[in-house]
Amino acid sequence: MNPIISIIIISITYEKLVNRLEIRQLHYFMAVCEEMHFTKAAEKIGVSQPTLSQQIRALEDELHMPLFDRIGKKIALTEAGMLLLNNATTIMDTLQNVKDSIADLRHLHGGKIRVGIMPSDLDYRITQLVIDFHHEFPKVKLMVISSIDILQQVLDSEVDIGIGVNVQPHDRLVTIPLCKEEYVLTVSKKHPLANRTSIDLKELKDLPVIMYPEGYLGRDLVEETVRQEGFQLHSILETSSATSILNLVKADIGATVQPNLLIRQINDPDLHMIRFQENPPSRSMAIIYRSDRYLSQAAKAFIDRCREYFQDQGGVRVHPD
Repeated sequence: MNPIISIIIISITYEKLVNRLEIRQLHYFMAVCEEMHFTKAAEKIGVSQPTLSQQIRALEDELHMPLFDRIGKKIALTEAGMLLLNNATTIMDTLQNVKDSIADLRHLHGGKIRVGIMPSDLDYRITQLVIDFHHEFPKVKLMVISSIDILQQVLDSEVDIGIGVNVQPHDRLVTIPLCKEEYVLTVSKKHPLANRTSIDLKELKDLPVIMYPEGYLGRDLVEETVRQEGFQLHSILETSSATSILNLVKADIGATVQPNLLIRQINDPDLHMIRFQENPPSRSMAIIYRSDRYLSQAAKAFIDRCREYFQDQGGVRVHPD
């Protein structure tokens, strides 16, 4: 069935479910739920507080159930209110999908795509991808946003597409594998190990390294690998910036452990890569988007170009099970 027709059918189904409820009332209701304060919600949506209260009471009268417990100046959702909030969110998502799909018919090569990606990959990995995509689709506004929590960004609809790392299966997500890449030890040309082409993982023990802080995926992934060898990284400097890490490495302050393809993409003559002989840390990259979200033709085109781009970079192609 045509996806647009499917969306419209779902929309009509929800319209029957909510009976005569007005979309405007649902907007008002969701604003109150977000602020949990009538005056603040009224200011946010640009109506008077009495108008907002009147619309919420009309909604409660229509449902014959209170939606909020009013305790002094504080309010809390009732059980009916929580049920309506869950369904209202779904209804609004469905209506937005309808709008997006119809707009996509009018502007097949236009629109806007929001893409979430790890900061280091944004800085060093996908510049050429963005350039090529813009040349092919100049009318599409591409917004690339760095984040260390791509999964949550996608689930919260802050981005349309995420390029995530080691993404776990999720019933609300579509996951398209991109590639798997190994981590390498990276040192300056002046480092004592700069004449090595390979190294045993155990040699990292007590080696001064510069890494992301704990809690960052890249750091935790490497720590988990060396922990299986019975030790922890000897971190002497930590920063959340990939650029800072690599500049410190080039200054020969210490070594670092970073994805192979990332270092290759940077192609800095002052950096030297050393591969691990066995059981290297590795990461799997994938495109993710919400399964219930309408995906525009431009977004589908971006996903196709993204798959080709990462494959051309030399990563090990990962196929779905």
